[in-house]
Amino acid sequence: MFQDMLFHIFGTMMLDTLFTEMTGKPTSFCEVIGKADIWLIRTYWDFEYPRPFLPNFKFVGGLHCKPAKPLPEDMEEFVQTSGEDGVVVFSLGSMVKNLTKERRNTIASALGQVPQKVLWRYSGEKPDTLAPNTRVYDWIPQNDLLGHPKTKVFITHGGTNGIYEGIYHGVPMVGIPLFGDQSGNMLHMKTKGAAVILDFNHFQAQDLVDAVNTVVKDPSYKESAMRLSRIHHDQPMKPLDRAVFWIEFVMRNKGAKHLRVQSHNLSWYQYHCLDVLAALLATVVLVTLIIFKSCCFCVRKCCLRSKAKSKKE
Repeated sequence: MFQDMLFHIFGTMMLDTLFTEMTGKPTSFCEVIGKADIWLIRTYWDFEYPRPFLPNFKFVGGLHCKPAKPLPEDMEEFVQTSGEDGVVVFSLGSMVKNLTKERRNTIASALGQVPQKVLWRYSGEKPDTLAPNTRVYDWIPQNDLLGHPKTKVFITHGGTNGIYEGIYHGVPMVGIPLFGDQSGNMLHMKTKGAAVILDFNHFQAQDLVDAVNTVVKDPSYKESAMRLSRIHHDQPMKPLDRAVFWIEFVMRNKGAKHLRVQSHNLSWYQYHCLDVLAALLATVVLVTLIIFKSCCFCVRKCCLRSKAKSKKE
């Protein structure tokens, strides 16, 4: 509810003004997106919970995923030195440029205690506790690393793109969500048995060590990740091909109005059926009033007859 309120304020204060300037007439953001013929949703049923959707919602989750390519020579050499323990891929996304000294030292200390080699995407100030088994990179070929046979765990902030690369390659995860949809994304993966979640602001070094060890040593996490991967790959057409088809479908047919729900054309009181509710309440009140008046009329008639009869007697 709080997120909806924030989005409404943001839309009203900024986006509505922007769209009004673009169109040259009063226009709201909701009005514009309400005219969409097709919605391309970047998830799929390997990630989503089963629930009904409109016919113009097309799921294209993982459309950016692809088979892993060979790693750069120096990175491949580092990965191969991991032996049977394998490697951990760690990234908090492109928006996290730096961390506080306490957080980065806690993370580096924890990564130094796991038996795997660690590739950490981080462009901020280097931690004081960085261990020999950990290499820090400004950028990593994340998809290629997740597709490498030596990758055991993916430590992620829970962005949709990263999650789908993990699903595509069947890699279990340790989630450290930061903001937005990331907590919900990681909760999906946790309920499907493919992830452990940590609280970014409160976890200690041992918590991260335990989370990595749990995901590596408990085979159920890898099995769940591979199950989701099989579901993802078992589709009649690739997500990218599906996205292209529906975009071209809209172009060929000059829109897809036959798939667009008519609720976008209803006013707010019609959408919430307040007019129907008002009509029903009015009907109930009217019927109740008629019954009440009829009863009063009958009672009065009966009373008048009783009085007339007693006077005659």
